[in-house]
Amino acid sequence: MVIAFAAGAATFFALESAAMAAGRPEGVPNWWILVTSVAFFLPVLFLLGRTFPFLTDWYYLLPAIVFLLVFTVYPIVLTVYLAFTDYSGARNGFPDRATETAVAQVEGARITLAADPLRALGCGESCVDERLELVGDGHRARFRVIAEAGATLTLDRAPAFAPRYAYRVNAYHFIGFKNFVFIFKNASKALWPVFVWNVVFAAFTVLSTALVGLLLGVLLNNKDLKLRNLYRTLLIISWALPGVITIQMWVALLNKQFGAINRLLGLLGVYPIPWLLDPLWAKVSVLLVNLWLGFPYMMTATLGALSTIPDELYEAAKVDGANALDAFQYITLPLLKTAFVPILLASFAFNFNNFNVIYLLTGGGPATEGQLSTAQATDILISWAYKTAFRSEGQSAYGLGAAISLVIFVLTVGISLVNFRVSGALREEGRR
Repeated sequence: MVIAFAAGAATFFALESAAMAAGRPEGVPNWWILVTSVAFFLPVLFLLGRTFPFLTDWYYLLPAIVFLLVFTVYPIVLTVYLAFTDYSGARNGFPDRATETAVAQVEGARITLAADPLRALGCGESCVDERLELVGDGHRARFRVIAEAGATLTLDRAPAFAPRYAYRVNAYHFIGFKNFVFIFKNASKALWPVFVWNVVFAAFTVLSTALVGLLLGVLLNNKDLKLRNLYRTLLIISWALPGVITIQMWVALLNKQFGAINRLLGLLGVYPIPWLLDPLWAKVSVLLVNLWLGFPYMMTATLGALSTIPDELYEAAKVDGANALDAFQYITLPLLKTAFVPILLASFAFNFNNFNVIYLLTGGGPATEGQLSTAQATDILISWAYKTAFRSEGQSAYGLGAAISLVIFVLTVGISLVNFRVSGALREEGRR
């Protein structure tokens, strides 16, 4: 597969060079690299199948393996790589078309521009070590500036064509652990406040939804309760509706001036509450809305687990003189524990990275004094990483966002291991 991809990539670049030589500076579409790779990959598969027949059984797994490599392994490898670079919207490896400057003269490896390079190319104090893309007569190539003298730049090699325009390449560089140093150096302004709130948010959500879901599940499991199917239907609506719509409705309901909740409280003599504008009330709003969204799942899980408990156990307990509270304490809760432990762990993991409710309800805000602009009052780790990667100070700090993602991965693994150890989820059956 690797050999086929390398051969396909080489063919792709050869086609791109041929297209530029034919007067098409845009080259060929990038998706052609897949076409050329497949063109080499299929014959390789055929030859391998003929040479080693036992490999043909694995061909059935090939689509799944390719899908796994493209959509799982490649993003992970790319994230790890970017975490050690300064890759961003301003440093993305592409030429900056705003720096287009005409080339007035070419003498071997030296080019003379029609304007001052420092100002026209935006090099800053010096253009030395900057990378330039030269374009002309259907050709383009990249060069490194090794010396400068006024408007004349000396390149690392002579162009093989007559360049007409020069562009500065927004190059990115390998910076080692600088992104991680920045994260931990500013930990008091972002990492620790966000992490503590993230844990509180996930833990409170799991506990509150579990308690409310358990209570409602036990009540609705009573076969003598009239209209219990109607109650189930009404209580499950918030789970059945798309979360995007539900959260947007809550944004309107919690509006300080025009929201229905504050209008109702106003009738009771309560001053308008800044639900989404005050850092503390914004956190309360997030927890309440997430409770509304999450308790139907716990209620449904409780009803499902209760349906597996035989009625004979309750009848035997009743014969032995146990009341309803005793039956709940000694029969219902112990039997629900086995089913609820993995559900609670999964719910904690989900809510630890519950991006939707944070982004759609508060956008991570409101701003908090003393914290970074990308780590506001209700931001959790995943929303902090998103805002850093895509909205950091007017540009996209992908490298820093990737580094934050790796930190999140380490923290998530650590918390998961603690959860598994406390709950005994990974304990062998024979050692219990």
